[in-house]
Amino acid sequence: MPTPTRREALAAAALVAGVNRGLTAPARQDARIKAENERPGTTDWQLTYVKFDAKAKYRQSLIEGYCTRTSAAAGEKIGFCVSADPASAFSIDVYRLGYYGGTGGRLMKSFGPFDGKPQATPAVGEKRLRECAWEPCVSFEVPKDWLSGVYLAKLSATKHRYQSYCTFIVRDDRSADILFQCATNTWQAYNKWPETHSLYDNDRPDKKPLVSGIRASFDRPYAKYPQVTDNPLSLGSGEFLLFEFPFAYWLEQHDYDVTYCANEDVHNSLETITRRKVFLSVGHDEYWSRKQYDNCMEAVKRGVNFGFFSGNSCCFVTPFSPSSSKVPNRVIERVGRYGGIRPGEEKWMADLSEEAPNESTLIGAQTVTPFNGSGDWICTKPDHGMFAGTGMKKGEKIPGLVGWEFHGDPAKIEGLEVVAAGTTTNGGEKDSHYEATIYPGPKGNTVFNASTIFWAQGLSSPPGHWLPYVHNGRPHGPDARVQKITANLLAKWIE
Repeated sequence: MPTPTRREALAAAALVAGVNRGLTAPARQDARIKAENERPGTTDWQLTYVKFDAKAKYRQSLIEGYCTRTSAAAGEKIGFCVSADPASAFSIDVYRLGYYGGTGGRLMKSFGPFDGKPQATPAVGEKRLRECAWEPCVSFEVPKDWLSGVYLAKLSATKHRYQSYCTFIVRDDRSADILFQCATNTWQAYNKWPETHSLYDNDRPDKKPLVSGIRASFDRPYAKYPQVTDNPLSLGSGEFLLFEFPFAYWLEQHDYDVTYCANEDVHNSLETITRRKVFLSVGHDEYWSRKQYDNCMEAVKRGVNFGFFSGNSCCFVTPFSPSSSKVPNRVIERVGRYGGIRPGEEKWMADLSEEAPNESTLIGAQTVTPFNGSGDWICTKPDHGMFAGTGMKKGEKIPGLVGWEFHGDPAKIEGLEVVAAGTTTNGGEKDSHYEATIYPGPKGNTVFNASTIFWAQGLSSPPGHWLPYVHNGRPHGPDARVQKITANLLAKWIE
């Protein structure tokens, strides 16, 4: 093997050491996250036994379920709707995800056993909607001492040992430093349950995947995520464990004062954002309602700091509609492209008539074409304060950090700076490009765009985590520079 250079050896040593110098969150009066993560944790939140159907390869009909709410506050009721086919007794263990000494989760409550039975797979409805009307096996009031977070309900059958998840978010109204928005609309848009019924599956002769006229319901289980990574822990948990949990795990490891919400909560209330100092968009955050966009733009004007540690963000206009039983915000549909369909996108998109502003007016850049690929994150402005303590030089690369979708073509916003830029290549060996940007808001706040879905991969590797691999590229996992850049930005934002 070749002998590493002194620079490479020092970098490797820093990574092995955890590179936690300077990464401690600023002192604050509210220490709820710190206190919560000092409680005993367990790795048993992970699924151990998973088996998928032979025909519907992303589904596990042996035991599956969904929650009656995407998010709930303390005191609100949430139900678990579960099907077991063939009939089997089952139990439910509810875990909050966090750091918990490196275990990743804490057991909060157990239910059951229940007499599980098959519940009907719904027929295909108008606009290819698959909407379940399953009976809940249990409904309960969210306890007042449950801290905001992402919660997994692990379903375990006794007849054949197999397991899956239901997932929900506990939100609150406290004035925390950081708001972590989970990309729940995007989780549902890619959900193929029961077979081929995501927003990307249609019966059009032209086979274009990004069109209107298809609806997706939150009243159904999450199938295993179908691309980029083959992690069975996505069964029932959407995309959270794949692209968002490494960021949440790192935040809670370092005692940041963070609270969590769904896309729906930002859509419902401007105050969801404005009662916090920082708004985070993490991972794959593609589908936004117009009201969600408008609330975020207003929050920037009011001085909230925004971190788009994500890619392909705010790309499609996705209004909410009620379920068949009149429950609000249980169905989504793609109806428009933020900024309209660009030249070169016609190959994949059609009939997206809803008009909306270009996403770059919020993010600082936009999804570019080709919009899939992988590449290195290359520093272009090392004198910016976000790079303090990283030792990064102009042109230095963080290997594989960009992918599989990204932002580029920066907006003409006064004071906007490009802090990283480079090229990407997709599986067809076609090049694209990205620009990571930061621009000033009107009240001393800033809006940062990391321009990659994979940013969280550079922060931590929680139990059960698998690195994604796509278009012949992959990130390397936790990286001292990614950690320090993130810490620098957060320190500025919550000072």
